[in-house]
Amino acid sequence: MKKKYLVPVLILFFCSLPIFSNRAGAKVYIDIDSPTFKQIPIAICDFNNKVTSANKTVDVGITVSDDIRKDLSLTGIFNILNKKSFLEDKDSSTAMTAEKIRFPDWTIIGADYLLRGNITRNDKEIIADSSLFDVTRGELIFNKRYHAEADKLEEISRAIASDIMLALVNDEGDFNTKIAFVSKKGPKSDIQTINYDGSELKSVTNHQSIIIAPRWSPDGKFLAFTSFKGGRPEIYIRNLINGTEKKVASFEGLNLCGSFSPDGKKLLLTLSKEGNEEIYILEIDTLTLKRLTKNYFIDVSPSWSPDGKRIIFVSNRAGSPQIYIMDSDGNNVKRITYEGTYNTSPSWSPHGDRVAYEGLTNDKYQIFIIDSDGNTPPIQLTFDAANNKSPSWSPSGRQIVYASQKNSKSKIFIMNSNGSNPRILTEYSTNLVMPTWSPRFK
Repeated sequence: MKKKYLVPVLILFFCSLPIFSNRAGAKVYIDIDSPTFKQIPIAICDFNNKVTSANKTVDVGITVSDDIRKDLSLTGIFNILNKKSFLEDKDSSTAMTAEKIRFPDWTIIGADYLLRGNITRNDKEIIADSSLFDVTRGELIFNKRYHAEADKLEEISRAIASDIMLALVNDEGDFNTKIAFVSKKGPKSDIQTINYDGSELKSVTNHQSIIIAPRWSPDGKFLAFTSFKGGRPEIYIRNLINGTEKKVASFEGLNLCGSFSPDGKKLLLTLSKEGNEEIYILEIDTLTLKRLTKNYFIDVSPSWSPDGKRIIFVSNRAGSPQIYIMDSDGNNVKRITYEGTYNTSPSWSPHGDRVAYEGLTNDKYQIFIIDSDGNTPPIQLTFDAANNKSPSWSPSGRQIVYASQKNSKSKIFIMNSNGSNPRILTEYSTNLVMPTWSPRFK
């Protein structure tokens, strides 16, 4: 593919914390990556409610347990059993020790695990005690106490859900994360963020211009992006804590944003200031540049591997856009995609062993993954009639967010990393593009 086709395609896309005690252990009970894996059956009882505040109208025990059910169901890993099937009676419903639980009552309804808890809420704080049991073995897995401010019920729920994940699959999940994306209406666009569960949609920028490629810093405190706010593409870094912005690249020609380095001190860029689209490293504090690629072709969409040793990018040096990997100093360039004539938007998995990307097939863009060494064939994850683009991995590596557009409808989807369990994160009439997953927030 010639140079004049690739760059226009890129631009036309857009014309308080709780305190936890005794964290769960790291023992892995279930191999959810096994080909024979089936969803984990878990019974989540309504937490016993002990309200000591003036407001006694809200059953916070039911609220917290419902939120835990919701959080775990979003992972695609758990089969949340219907509480109408529970056989417990009033005498056993408050039991919090293995000796007092009638485990056969839970085995008969198909539960492998059981969660119970008590919760106390006064005018200042919430205190929750949570116990997770292995039904098959009749054993306690963990018993923990959680504290949060009185109006932070969702933080209690997320903390408990994270500890269940950590105890059973040795990963805390993606509950405390956000997705940033570009919302475009006509010629104007801005960046918005939304929580993993679809709550708290917020506007981040007010540029009302073409915006391209939002990228999170490793600590989640900054977003870098390209904006046409000044009439041409320039790169900004926005402080998400205080709302300030800093322009870090404003060279002649294209200034396209790539990813932050794992230490957050550098930013990958694509610049055409020397006449051709090449990849550079920008030292954020000093604004000094180092050029990595030097050829007559277009090199774009650079992203550091999680260990900082390699960089993935897109180049048309083989005639059409394909995905390449090179060392972080620009050496040892290797092409990894050979199937398909148009492969772009690469995204590293958190472990650096896989790459997700969008590829053109049957006149539609679909999401694929491939091993980062390129030695195995790619695996197609989406197959519908929509254009599915811009994949981005969750911190756990178990889910992928992507943008999907069919006719005039635009949606942000999350699916498991094997392509299963797709769910709509958000949708509305504007054009939603380029989602990118945040790191975990602590």
